[in-house]
Amino acid sequence: MANTVIGSTIVIDGEISGDEDLVVRGTIKGRIGLSASLYVENSGSVEADIETENVEISGSVTGNIRSSDKVELKSDGRMTGDIKAPRILIADGAVFKGNVDMDR
Repeated sequence: MANTVIGSTIVIDGEISGDEDLVVRGTIKGRIGLSASLYVENSGSVEADIETENVEISGSVTGNIRSSDKVELKSDGRMTGDIKAPRILIADGAVFKGNVDMDR
């Protein structure tokens, strides 16, 4: 499957849904619902509630995440909000403020 990329100068305010991987280099505000993976790169900023299979954060996320598989907060990632996922990885150096629920 192909990736959809939100470029670094793009700002989206609204709801995004789909069945393919999404790479965020710009800014998204609103809600994200995917049946695939979400990648928030270093330049990416997300202010949204997220429901997806996998999430990988190197940029900034403010909002709650519900993942059916895994959430990974990379060493340069910043997250404020609650995470609900069966598998959660938080790298050394990452910034996280919120609650974690690993109930399947």
